[in-house]
Amino acid sequence: MPRLILLGTGTASSPAHAPAGLLVEYGHAHVGLDGGPGSEPPEISVAWLVRDEKGACQPARRRIARECGMPEPVLAPFRHGALRIEPLPVPHRGGAMHGYRIAAGHRTCVWAPEFSEPPGWARDADLMFAGVPGDDAEGTAGAVRRLGVARLVLVRPPAAGRGDPPPFGEWGVAGALYRM
Repeated sequence: MPRLILLGTGTASSPAHAPAGLLVEYGHAHVGLDGGPGSEPPEISVAWLVRDEKGACQPARRRIARECGMPEPVLAPFRHGALRIEPLPVPHRGGAMHGYRIAAGHRTCVWAPEFSEPPGWARDADLMFAGVPGDDAEGTAGAVRRLGVARLVLVRPPAAGRGDPPPFGEWGVAGALYRM
């Protein structure tokens, strides 16, 4: 089963938190999802997958990848043994944006730290890492719960601050280990 390590929980412009990022470890394969300065995947990563190749963190990601000899950060699928990581579109006010569906065996996880509403393809996921659009953690959690997601980890906290988590969901912790 993959190990999932949250690398950061902020936005590109957050002074308090490194950009939201996730490390997927499966056997000897390490795959980074998003992140940026302060939340980049380790140099041993075999892929660095991003939701938007034109995003604010992309120039810094490319520089980090070049300096560390890592793969170019790209929007792409990844496969390794039973591990499947697929980019899928998410509803977003700013235009084209993607999230990732991570599958290994019969377990699934969703990485969608930025969207205007939870994507339908997150339905019945074992675990979802989600952003909080419009500072409405409780509304986001309710919409995700209605999709049948078993566990919700909120990344990219509201601008007003974290406060208490909603009844369904928990605040993500940078450096924490999660399992599907």
